[in-house]
Amino acid sequence: MNDQAESKTHFRKAFNSPYLSSADIVEPVVLTIASVTLSGDATKKTKDLFNTAHFVEREIRQGEKLKPMILNATNSRTMKDLTGSPFIDDWAGCKVTIYVDNHVRMMGETVDGLRISPVPPQGRKELLPNTPAWDNAIIAYKRDGNLDAVKKRVDVSAENEKALIEQANAVS
Repeated sequence: MNDQAESKTHFRKAFNSPYLSSADIVEPVVLTIASVTLSGDATKKTKDLFNTAHFVEREIRQGEKLKPMILNATNSRTMKDLTGSPFIDDWAGCKVTIYVDNHVRMMGETVDGLRISPVPPQGRKELLPNTPAWDNAIIAYKRDGNLDAVKKRVDVSAENEKALIEQANAVS
């Protein structure tokens, strides 16, 4: 995608959705799932509950807030396949590539829709607080006195490494 397309305004931006949409994605983007919750419709158009992905990253582009993404059935199945778990609680820390599919069928029409690529992006899963992997990393740190074994399997940000070590040292 060229710089000119990135600086243009998509017509759907006028509708100001509380969720990530095809108008927000100008080229495939790699994001890290912070959590997925079963949440009510923030648009208040329905009383439905949706699998809603929240991301570690705070901005989609510099100065533009990253919104949560509703995971439809197709994207939820993709997350199950990427993580090996059907449970939304296990999807935290998974890196995904989100792109616009111009051939999504919805209510008899072909529309632009967001898709999570079934191919994992380059890189590894990010270790995040309040996950089973975090708890296992604390056990490994206490056992080994370092995070070397953990870092062979997952990415750990400097901020999370500090927090994990502090938490491990605080818990006996």
